[in-house]
Amino acid sequence: MNTRAWLRGAGQLAAVLGAAFVMLSLLLIATGHDVTTALQAMVRGAFGSYYAITSATMVRMVPLGFAGLAVSIAFRAGILNVGAEGQLLVGAAAATALAVPLAGVSPLLAIPLMLAGGAIAGALWAGVAGLLRLRFGVLEVISTIMLNFVALYLTGWLVRGPLQEPTRINPQSVSLPDALHLPVLLEGTRLHAGVPLVVVVAVGAWWWLSQTASGFRVRAVGANVFAAQSAGGIAVGRTVFGAFLLSGLLAGLGGAVEYTGITYALYENFSPGYGYTAIAVALLARLHPIGVVGTALLFGALEAGANAMQRDAGVPSVVVSVVEALLILLIVAADRWSERMSTRAEMAT
Repeated sequence: MNTRAWLRGAGQLAAVLGAAFVMLSLLLIATGHDVTTALQAMVRGAFGSYYAITSATMVRMVPLGFAGLAVSIAFRAGILNVGAEGQLLVGAAAATALAVPLAGVSPLLAIPLMLAGGAIAGALWAGVAGLLRLRFGVLEVISTIMLNFVALYLTGWLVRGPLQEPTRINPQSVSLPDALHLPVLLEGTRLHAGVPLVVVVAVGAWWWLSQTASGFRVRAVGANVFAAQSAGGIAVGRTVFGAFLLSGLLAGLGGAVEYTGITYALYENFSPGYGYTAIAVALLARLHPIGVVGTALLFGALEAGANAMQRDAGVPSVVVSVVEALLILLIVAADRWSERMSTRAEMAT
């Protein structure tokens, strides 16, 4: 990416941040809250202390990053995968199911196996939507949304049935043994090994998309499926299905990392909507894998700040969710406007 593109991206990010600030302020005024008090609480919750940064903002960046990468890869292939939420949930459920038989195994083997199990489960879950699209022509927007609900209720059944803790009192799984937790990077914080892992995966995804033949095929299919098939000789069906699997794998890995690094148990409402927020994360990053890490950090700060705003200023955290939804609409509208202006400029010349 050249300097001009970086500057344009920085300008777009600044514009989005400004819009978010204005929208949040207007919502706070409309709901009768003190804007200054609420925003101060939000900033403190996200960046107000060393602990807030390492144990709130950065740890929320991890699941958002993995899910954002999942959405980004799918969208680059022309796949409207809005099922990262469900894929993340089944990834966490698979890692939880593996935790019991792996309890006595060395962490050096058990942790990678749980992460791999979560990734594979996410890939298989996305593969269902891929098969429905390729075999029956079912739009993935519909199938992935429906699969999100299936995953949600499946998780609820698991934590009240096969995976419920032994006392059968709480709707959650047994706590993960300390030995199987992801390593903590900084003592006294919740910053875990998933943080560098998501960065490494993002760099790997960027390299794969930009430097490999299979990555080129994904980009070509996403750019123009008819040209890719007729002029490029690309097996579109195979490429699309592979992108489905890779997208689900990344989201499932995010769920497994969240389970082994933060929650240490599976329960109802395991995800506060990371898979849905990931759509905004990916779009704001313009589907660039490395950019996803930065936007995931931004939305992680919003999530952390929303909790602090609710706790310290009495502002419902759903207000920030409304802002995130409005940001998605704003980004999509801006993209459409940019495309229309480019088309008009080309026609004029």
